Amino acid sequence: MGDASQRRTSRASSGGPVSELGEFGVIDRIVAGRPQPDGTLLGPGDDAAVVAAPDGRVVATVDTLVQGVHFRLDWSAPEQVGRKAVAANLADVAAMGAVPTGLLLSLACPASTSTDVVEGLAAGIWDAASEVGVGVVGGDTVSADQIVVTITALGDLEGREPVRRSGAKVGHVVAVCGVLGWSAAGMEVLRRGFRSPLAMVAAHRTPRPPIAAGPIAARAGASAMIDTSDGLLADLAHVAEASRVRIDIRSELVPVADKLRDVASALGGDALRWALTGGEDHSLVACFPDEDAVPEGWTVFADCRLGIGVTVDADRWGGAGDPGWRHWR
Repeated sequence: MGDASQRRTSRASSGGPVSELGEFGVIDRIVAGRPQPDGTLLGPGDDAAVVAAPDGRVVATVDTLVQGVHFRLDWSAPEQVGRKAVAANLADVAAMGAVPTGLLLSLACPASTSTDVVEGLAAGIWDAASEVGVGVVGGDTVSADQIVVTITALGDLEGREPVRRSGAKVGHVVAVCGVLGWSAAGMEVLRRGFRSPLAMVAAHRTPRPPIAAGPIAARAGASAMIDTSDGLLADLAHVAEASRVRIDIRSELVPVADKLRDVASALGGDALRWALTGGEDHSLVACFPDEDAVPEGWTVFADCRLGIGVTVDADRWGGAGDPGWRHWR
């Protein structure tokens, strides 16, 4: 991690390019002085970290944000990008019914990247991590032609079985916790050159997944769960395929917020389409044996039937465009 004199020198060079700090100076900016929770038994400074695993099993997931693909610095501040990177990973941990225990960060960027950008990314990452009681326990820094932020998140099942995508059964109900279509609406607002309404723009810049709702759903008996990273239809298709069921969405039950309808009306968009196909909300969608098992704060909008796939009002989705995000499309 570098010696103390190197760290003092690196702190004195704020605002310059990362090339002036070097690898260890950048690492220092990211981790120095940040408190670690009790579950971090050994944090940054050695070849690897040591994180407590009370359950004896570790939930692990990784997600990457690439500049120009997942974020633009003319649309989002570095702090917001850092938060977004953490949100995408914590939602995956929550979707397994687990509680987060630690994060690993890999940061790639050009040598000309301002240290202010790095510090902003780090601040956003640490703020989002601290809100759920975890720390950044280690990682890596490398040079690249553009900024790439990769987060690995670890989680603990607390003695429960993981909630997989394959557990839904015919007759089970499907519910969502969190917003639908807000990030897509926010991206459209930004694409049009606007910066409001703030709620939609914020949902795109810094999604706020209901992390605590994942373990709660698991305790309530959720049979399958996923987060809405690529869009409701696209992500439910994974559940339907893995569970060998047909998930039928009732469009009148999909929680389309009035604010979303207002934005769609102003921009000539389709609020229901955003809710069904817009990604990066990272809300949680879960299947439950019946409505009585659905926890407070969840909204039932679909059920599981015979067949395979996803339908809307018993028909295949007929909306314009492909239902959800896919890379290399």
